Amino acid sequence: MAAAAPDPRRWYALTLLCGTFFMVILDAAIVVVALPSIEADLGFSSQDLQWVLSAYALTFGGLLLLGGRAADLLGRRRVFMVGLGFFTVASLICGLAWSPGSLIAARGFQGIGAAIMTPTAMSILSTTFEEGAERNKALGVWGAMAGLGGTAGWLIGGPLTDGPGWPFIFYINIPVGVAGILLSPVLLRDSRVSTARRSYDPFGALSVTAAMGLLVYAVVDAPATGWSDPRTIGLFAGSALLLAVFVAIEARAKAPLLPLRFLRSRTIVGANLGTFVFSAVGYALPFVLTLYAQQVLGYSAAKFGWSSIVLPLGVVVGATAGQSLALKVGFRPVASAGFVLLAGSGLYLTQVSVGGSYFGDIFIGLALAGPGLGLAFVTLSIAALAGVADHESGLASGLSNTSFQIGGAVGVAVASTIVISHTGDFIAANGPGNMPLALTEGFQAGFATNIVFAAIGLAIVLALLGRPRKAPERAEQIEIGAPQLARD
Repeated sequence: MAAAAPDPRRWYALTLLCGTFFMVILDAAIVVVALPSIEADLGFSSQDLQWVLSAYALTFGGLLLLGGRAADLLGRRRVFMVGLGFFTVASLICGLAWSPGSLIAARGFQGIGAAIMTPTAMSILSTTFEEGAERNKALGVWGAMAGLGGTAGWLIGGPLTDGPGWPFIFYINIPVGVAGILLSPVLLRDSRVSTARRSYDPFGALSVTAAMGLLVYAVVDAPATGWSDPRTIGLFAGSALLLAVFVAIEARAKAPLLPLRFLRSRTIVGANLGTFVFSAVGYALPFVLTLYAQQVLGYSAAKFGWSSIVLPLGVVVGATAGQSLALKVGFRPVASAGFVLLAGSGLYLTQVSVGGSYFGDIFIGLALAGPGLGLAFVTLSIAALAGVADHESGLASGLSNTSFQIGGAVGVAVASTIVISHTGDFIAANGPGNMPLALTEGFQAGFATNIVFAAIGLAIVLALLGRPRKAPERAEQIEIGAPQLARD
């Protein structure tokens, strides 16, 4: 069958897709900057503050596979518009939050909208651009947009938080969302899988979401109850059991949420495991950094945003370089370089001090982390779609984004609990007389988690990632369920 002609609107479509992805990243970055203000205004406890990030990441990550499947079956443009509308309304509710519980709940609903929208956007990108240099270029722009979103989030978030207040970090999503909904019918070509059977595997979605929720809650709750406490052990065991149930459901479902044959590809498995670990670093580092800068060094939200611009700009540089290097030298060396830079960043930031300075304690760590995040992100994004037929691009995109969001939730939970534990241990041993020093001890330990995560990520990509493989030519009308995934 002759290949379809390239969509003449594809670069305009990419602009729209990247604009909405920019909004998602912008929202995450802005929230990080505003966390201390949200904590003070709504009365969050230190233990619960991380749920402002994790509630969003859990619903986002847990429902991404279902969102990707819905896009493949119901029509990618239609589902994208529904998700974008849901995200926009949820952003309004977040800005109107009046208590910790209301904000956490609203962030959870916002994550549902993102779970519908984001894998659909990536699936549209995948089916709009042919696999190879052109798609990699598009993914490089997509990855660079993550860095630009972080830059804008930190630059805009600080003045908004210090000025009209933190609710406006959510309100700014509204005009972007409305514009995206209006432009989608004009710029995006609709596509779907032609199949007589439409099944969305709700039990699979429910079990995997519940499993991830228990996992993150167990990590967050463990410092207070004890890692060896029966409650903690029970939560981890429950998460493992639900994951086993999910696998059993997928093995027997006629149209599974995650066909287990996806796991036969070493590259796709390695890309998703690597994405999980990369995201843990990508979320944990700025979470710990903003608390250190504002609570120890006394930075305002605006000053933190301006001073940290080197990180997201570095992401843009790394993503731009990574998209071309991935095809030339392969996935493994490019992703490995990213994780090595992230490990170096974590090592440097473990030296932060109570009387620290920007160039003495922070700048080099950010300068290493930015390109590392960019290289790892774009390479793992390309690898996650390698060898996947067009009609399963939604599933592959959903799986990649699931790994990203759940990894971020776990990363923040682990870093948060380590910071709190080490701070508490220092106070218990030395008394509460020197709180800045106690906090710094905790933040140093939090940054050390990035070294561990980066080392794990490096081991994963060295063991599993290979050179790029091209998908076989497949028609869009092929029914889901046929074994179309290229093995490598």
